[in-house]
Amino acid sequence: MIQKRLKALRELMKRENVQAYIVCTDDFHGSEYVGKFFKVRAFLSGFTGSAGTLVVLEKEAALWTDGRYFLQAGQQLAGSTITLMKAGQEGVPEIEEYLKDKLGKGDGIGFDGRTVTTAFVEKITKPLADKEIRIVWDKDLAGEVWEDRPALSKEPVWELDLKYAGESRPDKLKRVREKIAEREADLFVLTSLDDIAWLLNLRGNDVACNPVFLSYMLIEKDRAVLYAQKEAFDEKLRGRLEQDGVSFREYEQIYEDLQKLEKGKSILLDADKVNYKIRMCIGSGQKLIEQISPVFLLKAVKNATECEGMKQAHIKDGVAVTRFMYWLKAAIKTETITEISAAEKLESFRKEQEGYMGPSFEPIMAYGAHGAIVHYSATEESNIELKPEGLFLSDTGGQYPQGTTDITRTYALGELTAEEKRDYTLVMLGNLRLAAVKFLHGTRGVNLDFVAREPLWEYGLDYNHGTGHGVGFFLNVHEGPNAFRIKLMKREEENAVFEAGMITSDEPGIYITDKFGVRLENLILCKESEKTEYGKFLCFETLTMVPFDLDAVDTSYMNERDIRLLNEYHAKVYETISPYLSEEEKNWLKEATRAIGR
Repeated sequence: MIQKRLKALRELMKRENVQAYIVCTDDFHGSEYVGKFFKVRAFLSGFTGSAGTLVVLEKEAALWTDGRYFLQAGQQLAGSTITLMKAGQEGVPEIEEYLKDKLGKGDGIGFDGRTVTTAFVEKITKPLADKEIRIVWDKDLAGEVWEDRPALSKEPVWELDLKYAGESRPDKLKRVREKIAEREADLFVLTSLDDIAWLLNLRGNDVACNPVFLSYMLIEKDRAVLYAQKEAFDEKLRGRLEQDGVSFREYEQIYEDLQKLEKGKSILLDADKVNYKIRMCIGSGQKLIEQISPVFLLKAVKNATECEGMKQAHIKDGVAVTRFMYWLKAAIKTETITEISAAEKLESFRKEQEGYMGPSFEPIMAYGAHGAIVHYSATEESNIELKPEGLFLSDTGGQYPQGTTDITRTYALGELTAEEKRDYTLVMLGNLRLAAVKFLHGTRGVNLDFVAREPLWEYGLDYNHGTGHGVGFFLNVHEGPNAFRIKLMKREEENAVFEAGMITSDEPGIYITDKFGVRLENLILCKESEKTEYGKFLCFETLTMVPFDLDAVDTSYMNERDIRLLNEYHAKVYETISPYLSEEEKNWLKEATRAIGR
């Protein structure tokens, strides 16, 4: 099937005189997760991960993805004739290096200009300047191959109540305009879906698990225009937007409006988010200010209402996941449970929580060797039965009006090997130690990442993903710029200094191919600690309230401080969650969070 689709694409490439066609994962907005209409790369390659770029040439094809997906991509690309390119690994060329080697002078590179960012195009074409490469950006050839392509989503958009948002739409627009003025811009082109949803206190359902809606915005000193699908908005909502100074235009109208701008304007845009077609619609008579979106930076620091809401969301979520843990530990001995049925059971516990709006991402339920696949997602074909032995990794999250959750727990389903217990304990130590750090203001995620890795490094172990990402407020589960990672990002703003109000995941792991995986994830809130003559200190508060599995802990790897951190965390979990449990569940939780010693 995949080979047939690639053949059809190559015939269209020949028609358009295109020697290389590129298919990214993006929608029209540079989103990480996309709606069904935009899953062209998955359609053409068979690889379903959330990150990857497919390059198709006349006689070969290659797909680049990152370390989270090496195992998954290797399995899904088998038999497709597509070569897996493990991005960042030794000997693996970058896309632009690959194209430079494969293309001749005057050859053409094609892509749908709406689904690739301006920065991406600049990155791949700059090294090819001497080859006089032609850019064919206005042909959706991959879309032509996909004959039964799903329609563009037009789900209803609704307003997030101020009691959850904590700041009104006009006040947010005022703050954004101040940032635009600081950058000496006349016009701001905003295309990121979660930025727009946050700014306007609106939510939608055009992307599964991400409460966003397809839209663009143009913001000036005295006006703001929202470009969206009219069918998704009722008249009352459009009226309230107009009252707050936001006019409404059709979704695709932005391209024409950009072409009609009067010359001499200073236009602010984020080249890493703005698609190439938008960039090509801006005339040469304009001055471009290519900088990171001010909204991206503003929404990362949660206000007091959002922080309190996130705490409440995590209590609800903690109750659901703790009840799931109680059920799992008992049911594994008597019931038939599969990866998929376990996910359904956890979802049923979440649905019992007041205000639950749905999952924040597709659940990762991975038993045994599947746990070594970082972003494994069970299908009917891969679904396996859980046994009362070994490790079971569960990475899930929920959406509530009070906030977004993301939690990973790895459970001991029975007898464990010494290796499994050691690795579980080392990962848990990384999680606890990172959550317990106190640090001077000015510290970045790259300064703190080693705290989580050090217990593993001591034994020559590591994991091939970041230690943590920012999390949105009832928005995308992955949000920047705050993160824990081992390498610096190219854009300075994405190496964010931690500020009070930022919420970040804390999720070290270890993945032993063909054997098991361990990941333990809590969300942590950055808070002010104290101010001394040396400066302002910050710390973290753990939001996630679910026990670690003491059945998987080997205390011989723990020092006295580690024991204290674990006991303090478990005491807080019991205090927070037990009032919402049945007497039987409460008794179990008391034992599951008991204080331990060496």
